[in-house]
Amino acid sequence: QAQFVESGGGLVQPGESLRLSCTASGFIFGAFAMLWYRQAPGKEREFVARIDPTGRRKNYADSVQGRFIVTRDNAKQMMFLQMNNLKPEDTAVYYCRADKSTTWGQGTQVTVSS
Repeated sequence: QAQFVESGGGLVQPGESLRLSCTASGFIFGAFAMLWYRQAPGKEREFVARIDPTGRRKNYADSVQGRFIVTRDNAKQMMFLQMNNLKPEDTAVYYCRADKSTTWGQGTQVTVSS
């Protein structure tokens, strides 16, 4: 069964950066696209970014385009989310999963506040 462990969250001020990590196991990592989602308090979980199995094709939500960068390391079965110029509206719990997977990790909290 696929498993995901997110890490790297924390409390930062507006304009600062964070790098999130996602460690995956239980499936052939390099065969699947990977996705980042986030859920803010009182809101539904929303799409943030997607990276294809090769790492060449990436898609982003409009709200993070130009600020966030998704990458992956297939040898280590890991995915990353570099978040730059963070804004208070980026505050949320961030989750990763594989495309077509119904399993979620525990998420990592990102709080952007002055």
